[in-house]
Amino acid sequence: MGVRLTTTSVADDEKAGFWSGAVSRTLVPVEVRPLTCRPFDGLVESHRLGYVRISTLEADAARLSRTAALIARAPLGEPQVGVGVQVLGRAVLAQDGRRAEVPPGGLVLYDTARPYTVDHPQRFRTHLFHLPRRLLGVPERDLRQASATAVGPEEGCGPVLLPFLGVLAASAHSYPAPVGDRLAGSVADLFGALIAQLSPARAAHELGSPNEHLVRRVRQYIDQHLGDPELSLQRIARAHHISVRYLHRLFEGEGVTVSRLIQRLRLDACARELARRGRTAPTVSAVAQRWGFVDPAHFSRTFRAAYGVPPREWRSLRSADAGRQPFGEH
Repeated sequence: MGVRLTTTSVADDEKAGFWSGAVSRTLVPVEVRPLTCRPFDGLVESHRLGYVRISTLEADAARLSRTAALIARAPLGEPQVGVGVQVLGRAVLAQDGRRAEVPPGGLVLYDTARPYTVDHPQRFRTHLFHLPRRLLGVPERDLRQASATAVGPEEGCGPVLLPFLGVLAASAHSYPAPVGDRLAGSVADLFGALIAQLSPARAAHELGSPNEHLVRRVRQYIDQHLGDPELSLQRIARAHHISVRYLHRLFEGEGVTVSRLIQRLRLDACARELARRGRTAPTVSAVAQRWGFVDPAHFSRTFRAAYGVPPREWRSLRSADAGRQPFGEH
C-alpha cells in the first residue's frame, strides 16, 4: 500500500505545518516555507517500486530546504539520490553553490546527503524518485558534478528518460513485487547513465572556468585540513597563491563565506561522530578537538546555535532516535 496525505480536511492555520511534516516523514526531512498568503493547499502521494520510492508532490508556491542541521539530525540510513520531474510549474534547485532552473517537462538530479533548496514560485506538481546512492555504481565525484543540473525534454537522456519516468509515476502502484523489483533495476541503470552523461559536461565546464577550478581546489584543501586548528583564511590563501580578499571574492557565488563553510563542515563532522554508538565512544571534548575546536565552551555554544541542543544532549537524543521506526505506509 502507498501513502496519500492531503491538507483538505486540516484547519487553515495548520495546513502548511501538516504538509511539511508529511513530506518530511514520507521522503526526507525538509523545512517548508509557503510563498502564498492564502491557506496552504498540498498533497503528498508516495509508493514503493522495489527499492525506489516514487512520490508526487502537488502544492501551492513554497520553498523546500534540506539544511545541514536536518541532515545531521535524521536517523542514520542509506544516502539517497533524488531525481525530480517537473510536471506543473517551474522549480529552481540550488545545491553545492549551483542553481538549476527546471521548466515544466524537465528534470533535475540532487543528492539528499548534502544541503539543498528548491523554490517553487507558483503552484506546482512534481514527481520525485529516490533510491539508495550505492545502487547507482557511480563515483562520488561524478555524482557531485551531476547534481543541480537540469535536463530538458529534448536534451541528452531527456527524450528517453522523461516519458518513462512519467508513465512509471502514474502506474507504480499497480505492479506486483517481482515486476517492481525489475523496474527498479531499470531506474537505477537509467539514473547511472544520466549521471555518466552529466558529469563529464559539468567537469568540462568547471575545467574551462579558472574560478570554478580554484573553488574546487580550495574546498578540497579545506576537507583535507579540516581537523587542523591552525586552518585559517590566511593559510588557505597562501597555499593557493592568492590574497585573502580574492579568496572572499571566489566564494561570493557559493552562497557561504569561507569561514562559515569551515565551521559548518566541522560541526557536521562532530555531529556525525557524536551520533555514532559504541562501547568506547569518545568524549565530547575529544571529538571537538579532533575537528579543530580548541575551546570547549566556544564549541558548545556554536554547536547549540547550529543544532538547537548542546553536544551532550545531541548525543543522547541520537541514541534514543536510533531505536525509533521510520514513518510507515498506509
